[in-house]
Amino acid sequence: MQWTTDDILVATAGEWICGNRNVQFSGIAIDSRSISLSEFFVAIRGEFHDGHRFCADVVQSGVKGILIDIHSIGSLPIAEWRQKGITCIGVKNTTSALGDLAAYHRRRFSVSVVAITGSNGKTTTRSMTSDILCRRFKVLSTAGNFNNHIGLPLTLLNLEREHEWAVLELGMNHSGEIDRLSEICQPNIGVITTIGTAHLENFISTDGILQAKAEIFTHLHTEGQALLNMDDPKLLELSRRLSVPVIFFGLNPGARVRARQVETRSSGTSFYLDLPEETVEVRLPAAGDFMATNALAAATVGFALGLSGDEIKAALEKFKPVKGRMNVIETARRIHLVDDTYNANPVSMAAAIQTLQKIKDGHRGILVIGDMLELGKESPELHRKVGEIAATAGMAALYATGRFASAVAQGAADQGMDSRQIFIGDHQAICGHLKDSLRKGDWVLIKGSRAMGMENIVHDITRWAECLDSPDISTKSSS
Repeated sequence: MQWTTDDILVATAGEWICGNRNVQFSGIAIDSRSISLSEFFVAIRGEFHDGHRFCADVVQSGVKGILIDIHSIGSLPIAEWRQKGITCIGVKNTTSALGDLAAYHRRRFSVSVVAITGSNGKTTTRSMTSDILCRRFKVLSTAGNFNNHIGLPLTLLNLEREHEWAVLELGMNHSGEIDRLSEICQPNIGVITTIGTAHLENFISTDGILQAKAEIFTHLHTEGQALLNMDDPKLLELSRRLSVPVIFFGLNPGARVRARQVETRSSGTSFYLDLPEETVEVRLPAAGDFMATNALAAATVGFALGLSGDEIKAALEKFKPVKGRMNVIETARRIHLVDDTYNANPVSMAAAIQTLQKIKDGHRGILVIGDMLELGKESPELHRKVGEIAATAGMAALYATGRFASAVAQGAADQGMDSRQIFIGDHQAICGHLKDSLRKGDWVLIKGSRAMGMENIVHDITRWAECLDSPDISTKSSS
């Protein structure tokens, strides 16, 4: 769908500065490196980059329209653009304007929206939900981790006439962010997976996190629905305050969509999926009891939209893992690396260790742990508890890196782990020690917050293992 200058002015409440008001654009773009000549450029000013620095480049390349911060006019060659017929519109904040453009674009279609948030599981749940809805509908889904004030608008701007549903992931670091994302996407269905301790440094308590996540319902459609995890006490509490219909999912017998007899193995997770009028057995190719909870959230969206148990089962059993989410890599000498490096917080860390405990099948379990970030003053204690969990789970060895590595080590030692099995170091030191100590059949879980770059350890050990003198080299995914 084309964008006229008037569309952009109406969407952003912007000020026309110069150019042809009758020109049309094929889309909206923020990346000067990949913009097409028919698109309209929005100069985003971010934490590290300022799109205004690249306005001259996009004009020189042939782009005919630019959205700028009105306060930047004095530093830009407006007179030159006026001569060239460049359409230029000014706004108070280009990042906010990007969201306004996305909201405007969303209103141009009859598409419905599923919005998913939560402290854990939202990315996997979003992926599973998209897989399920694709069985019946034309679906647009969040790509990668495009779940913030820039990524979500860029996703919505990809809406086309053929789409019937959009499945969007809403992330946050601070209060008010979910409210803004919800305002932009105007969800018909809002899903909260869990309430945990992620981003605790920006909130007084988990009650503050609950309140922030609940913002997903502030702009819910008048006939919308809330889908909540009944196993989470915080979400049960929230349900009593909502004025919209609620569908519960979970292991709780009172949940409308529930799982029974959940079993986790290295090959995946199986359970019976109970819907109100039917039961199907699901064999999910993803290890971890928490994966069953993610699948339940996705299945509940499918149920709410009228999909059958067989359709939901078929989608879940063909689920393809999100990169860095409990991906099992089987290397030479049958050393198994569990790549869970996508991100980490105390709840997901405990769940990953519990899963390793179940899938290592009598072999040694080894943990490589990086810092969990954004936990504020609770960081030392929460890291110490991770060390305790590692020790009580019977792990054969523990490697820790980062600012809070000593707290992890102390927690493990306090619970009786042999100090000779606890190692603190940087990535290079950890990789070197692992290469000297790994044995056939070992299971190694590697996990940490995104900024810790723990995937580099996965890559290093994988490359090393592939060079070992063994023909038995294969890779498989298990989440």
